[in-house]
Amino acid sequence: MHVRSHNVEKPYSCNQCGKGFARSSHLQRHKRTHTGEKPYECNQCGKAFAQHSTFKYHKRTHTGEKPYECNQCGKAFATSSHLQCHKRIHTGEKPYECNQCGKAFSYHSVLQRHKMTHTGEKPYECNQCGKAFSRPSHLQYHKRTHTGEKPYECNQCGKVFSCHSHLQRHKRTHTGEKPYECNQCGKAFANHSDLQRHKRTHTGEKPYECNQCGKAFAGHSDLQRHKRVHTGEKPYECNQCGKAFARPCNLQNHKRTHTGEKPYECNQCGKAFKAFSYHSHLQYHKIIHPVEKPYEYNQCGKTIAKPSHLQYHKRTHTSQKPY
Repeated sequence: MHVRSHNVEKPYSCNQCGKGFARSSHLQRHKRTHTGEKPYECNQCGKAFAQHSTFKYHKRTHTGEKPYECNQCGKAFATSSHLQCHKRIHTGEKPYECNQCGKAFSYHSVLQRHKMTHTGEKPYECNQCGKAFSRPSHLQYHKRTHTGEKPYECNQCGKVFSCHSHLQRHKRTHTGEKPYECNQCGKAFANHSDLQRHKRTHTGEKPYECNQCGKAFAGHSDLQRHKRVHTGEKPYECNQCGKAFARPCNLQNHKRTHTGEKPYECNQCGKAFKAFSYHSHLQYHKIIHPVEKPYEYNQCGKTIAKPSHLQYHKRTHTSQKPY
């Protein structure tokens, strides 16, 4: 059997598609892609799998077992393949290269996803609204916008999420974990996407360009938000009054007009506000409080809040113009 892996002998052939295999067990596993058979069922949640190895990995989502540990940072994983992918964060290795533009990736799945940016292919379509996606997982997440399903629950605060990745990201708000570190300045981030966006502050790269006005952005989410300026789209709707918003943070602020919640409190007078942003609430309010000005200029007696501002002020007396 082992010799065949070197000689590439594949004596077992699928009678439906003709694909050949070196082992009979591999052929049997492949046949399930045609029949849809999933003989391995989880006795905890009922989910079924075509392959025993996938079934075994799934079980660890219930037990929390993570037997594969990174020898550099100690982070543990449920599967060996996830550990190998993680190690590339430390090594910077990107073995998967796009044959159209030369861009390299750490993960094969990310390369495959990237290739669709060249082809524009979106083979996965929602049967309710017709929206199409380049990835089956994105279609599954999207479907939950119709059903309202949120199967992933945080075991610390009970908050629920429609995507597993969103739950993992949320958990870091409890643990404070920031596993993604910039190799240029050492700044650490809770999410890999935030690290990638941060790196562009060093390189100045803005790879996401608006196809209507040409404006470029460092992050994909920034581009999507900008596009709504052109389309007028407001996808975030209040379930109480129906008012719609272009950004989720604006919806959250609006919801507080219904609940009366005011989570942002002034640390000087205790007054509370429903929003943090400068133009609307807490930040704007803070300007009414007097600012301490400990730096005094001995020629005119004027007091200044910052030493740098004191230096600027001195030049109004000397007429010095160093720049």
